[in-house]
Amino acid sequence: MKNCVIAQSGGPTSVINASVMGLLKKNNEISYFDIVYAGINGIEGILNEDFFDLGQLSDEEIETIRYTPSAALGSCRYKLKNYEDSKEEYRKLFEIFRKHDIKAFFYAGGNDSQDTVRKLAAYAKEHEIDMNFIGIPKTVDNDLQVIDHAPGFGSAARYIATSVLESYLDSMVYTNNGVFITETMGRDAGWLAASGALATYNGRRCADIILLPEVPFDEEKFLQRVEEIYKEKNHVYIVASEGVRLKDGSFLAATKAHAHDSFGHAQLGGAGNALKNIIVSAGVTSRVKVLELSTLQRSAFHLASEVDLLEAFRLGERALLMAKDGETGKVSILVRKSDEPYEVEYTSTDASSIANHVKYMPLDMVTEDGMNITEEALKYFRPLTGKLPEYRVIHHFHEK
Repeated sequence: MKNCVIAQSGGPTSVINASVMGLLKKNNEISYFDIVYAGINGIEGILNEDFFDLGQLSDEEIETIRYTPSAALGSCRYKLKNYEDSKEEYRKLFEIFRKHDIKAFFYAGGNDSQDTVRKLAAYAKEHEIDMNFIGIPKTVDNDLQVIDHAPGFGSAARYIATSVLESYLDSMVYTNNGVFITETMGRDAGWLAASGALATYNGRRCADIILLPEVPFDEEKFLQRVEEIYKEKNHVYIVASEGVRLKDGSFLAATKAHAHDSFGHAQLGGAGNALKNIIVSAGVTSRVKVLELSTLQRSAFHLASEVDLLEAFRLGERALLMAKDGETGKVSILVRKSDEPYEVEYTSTDASSIANHVKYMPLDMVTEDGMNITEEALKYFRPLTGKLPEYRVIHHFHEK
């Protein structure tokens, strides 16, 4: 018998299951492995021998799972230690692989997952174990090195851009519209917040200000810009990454996200609430609303990007073929060939080139004032989200 196991790790996305089903369908087509097991809840589940034979799925079930958000195989936040620090765990894991005739391990996940691929491939090589270890990338944060963009990001970006547009319209209906703040995910990199720049209405961007972790937050400049826009339009729309940081590297949310209730007790919040407190305390306006998109960014399949779905599926297919070709310690990736027409090439890279690295937004994508995204940079984002909704309303409300 020659079997394989595929597992998922880290935060889910709306398209991660498409990668798993891509691998399964390709194996059903070429019959390279006898059994494709699912490792339930990642490495944790495999260590408990919690397997499911994916060959039991019908074609209809495969298609249903392909278009289902979240992690169908379950996930985990388990970071595999180095072999020197956890020898018994490695021995147990490889004994389980041997017991179930597993010749290849596929791990769909982000930085930590590809670090696991790297570690296991190195262990197998050192101990002369004939087994393949292949990574399949995913993360809504889009912070994986080498790969042009990570599966999951395009759909999350589409959701954010659409949410910015719709909440912008919602925030423009009063005589005093105040300030509206949308907070996105993105602890270290600002790709998700930047995607808010795609939202436009009547040819104008909805987001007046976009704040990223890559650009140190300057409270004085921020307030000056907010006041200028508010005086001009009686309304300010802000998109902020949860990872906005001060010049000393500390998170804005950790240092500024506090107000006090009527009893004098501190009330903690995220980056959006920190910005709200700054604006209110400065006397710009007391009318400030905060929308935290939270996990909706990664689970909203009703706005999934068709490009994202297709690429996630093909990366799963390629991972299977990589194992067939004898690759190990590698990650299935794509690189962009052109923006218009949009074209990508599927290839692979060493897991070590992704593991424990972060791909930050290049500063040349950011405007000179550090508070928005350049028009040129949006060429990178547009093919990944597809065409966004367009809306019409009777009035322009109080937009000047």
